[in-house]
Amino acid sequence: MTSWMKALAYGAGGIAVVGMATLVAFQERLVYVPVLPGLSRAYTITPSRFHLDYEDVWLRSSDGVRLHAWFLKHSPPVLGPTILFFQENAGNIAHRLEFVRIMMQKLHCNVFMLSYRGYGASDGYPSQHGITKDAQAALDHLCNRSDVDSSRIVIFGRSLGGAVGSVLAWNNPDKVSALILENTFTSILDMAGIMLPFLKWFIGGRGSKGPKVLNCLVRSPWSTIDVIGKIKQPILFLSGLKDELVPPSHMRVLYDKAAEHNNQCLFFDFPDGMHMDTWFSAGDRYWRTIQLFLHQYVQDSRLNFKDDPMEKESTSHKAGQSGAFEPAAEACQLTGSTCSSGQPDGSKYDF
Repeated sequence: MTSWMKALAYGAGGIAVVGMATLVAFQERLVYVPVLPGLSRAYTITPSRFHLDYEDVWLRSSDGVRLHAWFLKHSPPVLGPTILFFQENAGNIAHRLEFVRIMMQKLHCNVFMLSYRGYGASDGYPSQHGITKDAQAALDHLCNRSDVDSSRIVIFGRSLGGAVGSVLAWNNPDKVSALILENTFTSILDMAGIMLPFLKWFIGGRGSKGPKVLNCLVRSPWSTIDVIGKIKQPILFLSGLKDELVPPSHMRVLYDKAAEHNNQCLFFDFPDGMHMDTWFSAGDRYWRTIQLFLHQYVQDSRLNFKDDPMEKESTSHKAGQSGAFEPAAEACQLTGSTCSSGQPDGSKYDF
């Protein structure tokens, strides 16, 4: 073997060893970031800061881990849909309160915010196996509440939360009415090559051309692409085309996979949406898209928008007028944002 071939072999071997060591030692820290740099793990604010009616909820997952959650109740009380919200990988549920406040205002819904194990006030340490159990505990709790319409529980997941929500929706076709995914990745295997480019040849999902010899070491693969095609409930895909963390192509791949077997899949993109601020930058069009989706697929006579200020702006956007979702939503190109003040939640760590 010539010297250059030996050097190449040693170099490839060295990269593999470094990659293996990185995966074994630090992978959970890369996937799960309960505490943002410079911030405390504790909640910096609670829903009372936004004058929201809420309840502290304590749950036990099936493996005994104690979990914390907030059940935010719409005021005045409504029997509308309840959104089971799953957050991104970094920070805690307190960082999402501005978004959830506006969600409740626009969608006239209740929201259940779960702290994954190891996040916020929840015990334990995060893992895919554990968080899957946590999500199931949250759903079971909602189904047993007398103040929740258990026939209209909708999952909303952004980024990592979309992966969590997809698994939960697949496992519970009779308990989950619909699924909303925003800026979600195809799998952590695919994200590994983006976050750590030197691993791209040794780790990856279905589209990877490398040998993928390190895939077996990934403990939290969160392979949404393998789950999405099995979900039968309606799915709304919300994609920010300026997503700087998860390539927007991931959302399109997920949609295409889901639509092969599910004719209730809808895809909408937002040209100025980044990973964490799509709801903020897209303004009214973002919320109207979700409103129309809920009105079509999670219907109830009590869910109406006659008092919504957006409805007054454009009478041509009434959901259900023609029964066609796509034309109504695409026509909804309202300008400006009804968000109050402040900046979008999240950080560069979120996925």
